[in-house]
Amino acid sequence: MVDHPDCGNAVIAGGADIFYPELGGRAVHLHALLINTILMPLLSVIIPVYNEESTLEKVINIINAVDIDKEIIVVNDASTDRTRQILENLKLPNLRLFSHSKNQGKGAAFRTGLKQAKGEVIIIQDADLEYDPNDYLKLVPPIINNQADMVLGARFTKGYMGLRAHQWGNQVLTALHNFLFGDSLNDLYTCYKAARKDVFQGMELKSDGFSIEQEIMAKAARKKLRIIEVPIEYHPRSYAEGKKIRYHDAFKVILRMIRITVVE
Repeated sequence: MVDHPDCGNAVIAGGADIFYPELGGRAVHLHALLINTILMPLLSVIIPVYNEESTLEKVINIINAVDIDKEIIVVNDASTDRTRQILENLKLPNLRLFSHSKNQGKGAAFRTGLKQAKGEVIIIQDADLEYDPNDYLKLVPPIINNQADMVLGARFTKGYMGLRAHQWGNQVLTALHNFLFGDSLNDLYTCYKAARKDVFQGMELKSDGFSIEQEIMAKAARKKLRIIEVPIEYHPRSYAEGKKIRYHDAFKVILRMIRITVVE
């Protein structure tokens, strides 16, 4: 047991560099993440899915093995491959399945999952193998301990990995967001965004596609939420392996950014 001025008696769960945008993006190394000895609230893992038959079952099994109280909410966004059959054959007591009759996009699928979530804390999970669900154990504690309103999983604190065009796009769009909204984020478009359910609900999200990432962060900035970034594991895939985001999605993100800045 250790004493901590914010957390009282706590147990050591592991160390991490925490990035505080409000401190100019500087990394503050915590010797350990401190988890209060009170019971951890239920975590709702929301997985928007579209044609992920090759990775879906493995991702869900990895999530299920993470030692944290959770429900797994999968929203099948009208997949045309074997996604539906794979989900129906999975027999997990904490797995909840929802479906769209037509493809609407990642944002719409997340909103569907958010409406159904029973957990106090929400995290977004892609259905591929780019992200490691074991990082939940680093992303959730700052929220529970009231150190942050939202925690992002930062992929590129040790250098960029993945397609070069995505590197440039991510850097330009993150820089534009930082300029417009006064943030100092390292990785705006990470999938891993964790916050309490009421935080996401209070944003009244509207985006249907990948621009949901920009809408969440723009509204977080407008609400002056306390945001920190935690380094995570990242294993990028190629288009041949099923990566879906395309160049035209960047233009939709920019339009969404402008709309939020000028209109909303």
